[in-house]
Amino acid sequence: MVLNGRFPCLYSIVQSLACAAVLGFALCVTHAAAATTEPPDAKLRHLLKTAVVAADSFQDRFHAQVWMMDMSSRLSRRLPDPEERVEFLRLLHGEAAKAGLEPELVMAVIDVESNFDRFAISRVGARGLMQVMPFWREEIGRPDDNLFQVKTNLRYGCTILRYYLDAENGNLARALARYNGSAGRWEYPNRVFKALNTRWYRQ
Repeated sequence: MVLNGRFPCLYSIVQSLACAAVLGFALCVTHAAAATTEPPDAKLRHLLKTAVVAADSFQDRFHAQVWMMDMSSRLSRRLPDPEERVEFLRLLHGEAAKAGLEPELVMAVIDVESNFDRFAISRVGARGLMQVMPFWREEIGRPDDNLFQVKTNLRYGCTILRYYLDAENGNLARALARYNGSAGRWEYPNRVFKALNTRWYRQ
C-alpha cells in the first residue's frame, strides 16, 4: 500500500497549526512489547486477512475533519510536518472506525507503543506505530506487507486490538494487556489509560 492520498482542503485548514518541517524518521529501538506474542488464532488470522484487503472510509466526514483539527494541534510536536500529520490522522481515523475502536484509544496505544515513530522496533522485533509482530504477515499469507507503512500497520494493529476486546467481552484493560503480551498485568493498560486521559481524550 502506498500512502499517496491528498486532502488539499484539510491540509489548508491545518497547515497554520505548525511550521512545515520535514520529519526524518530514524530507526530506533523501543521497549514496548509485541502486539501480540500469543500463538496464532484461526479467528484472528481470518479477521486480519479480511481487514488487510478492505478499503477504508469516513462515515462522517464533518466529524472526521473536526476531530483531525483538534488532534492535529495536539500532535504537532510529534509530527511537525502538517501534510504528513493530516494524512496520518486520516488513516488512523479510518482504520479505527473500520475496527470499531475509538480513534482516541488508538492514539493512546500508539503513544505508549512507539511514541508515533513508524520505524520503531521493539526488543522482540515488533514493528511500527502499533508494534505488530512480523509473524502475522505469514499467518495471513501476506509476507510482503510492510509493517513500517502507516496504513498497513494501523490495519493490523487495530484488527488485533479489536479481536482482544471482543475476546475479553469488552474489558478494555484485559484486552490491552493481551495486546501488549502482558496478560494479567496492569502496568501497560494503566499507561495507555493515562495517555488517553491526559493527551488524547475526546473534546
